Amino acid sequence: MKIQTLLLIAGIALLLPLTSAGQSENMWKTLSKITYKKEYDELLGFKVDKPIFSGQVKKLEGKRIKIRGYIIPVEGYKSHKEFVFSAFPYNMCFFCGGAGPETVMEVFASKGVEFTQEPVTLEGVLKLNHDDINRLMYILEEAEQVGD
Repeated sequence: MKIQTLLLIAGIALLLPLTSAGQSENMWKTLSKITYKKEYDELLGFKVDKPIFSGQVKKLEGKRIKIRGYIIPVEGYKSHKEFVFSAFPYNMCFFCGGAGPETVMEVFASKGVEFTQEPVTLEGVLKLNHDDINRLMYILEEAEQVGD
């Protein structure tokens, strides 16, 4: 009986890191669960797409999440504490390729994150942008780079 219990505990301990990594990689899949509604924007004078977040995405608002992706160098962001983060590398991201707006987020990091072309994992508090068309729909605040 003791051997079975020890084997069970060892098995669970081995699977925990896989679960964590899987969660950060599947976060983009979860964030893609949105639809859009056309609404007239008084300031612009035409209809714009407004995001309608799924219940699964709404549950993440204000929570700490872990997400893996790519730092996208974009003019207008002040430092390595403020940048755009993408599910895809630069040549395939929303701004340069055919990906949708749900595949990028604004990041506000607690301390600087060094630029790399390799994927990194960030952890931070997720905010949903429901209606400011000048911002991305996802914002990660208090972000920190964490080990993979």
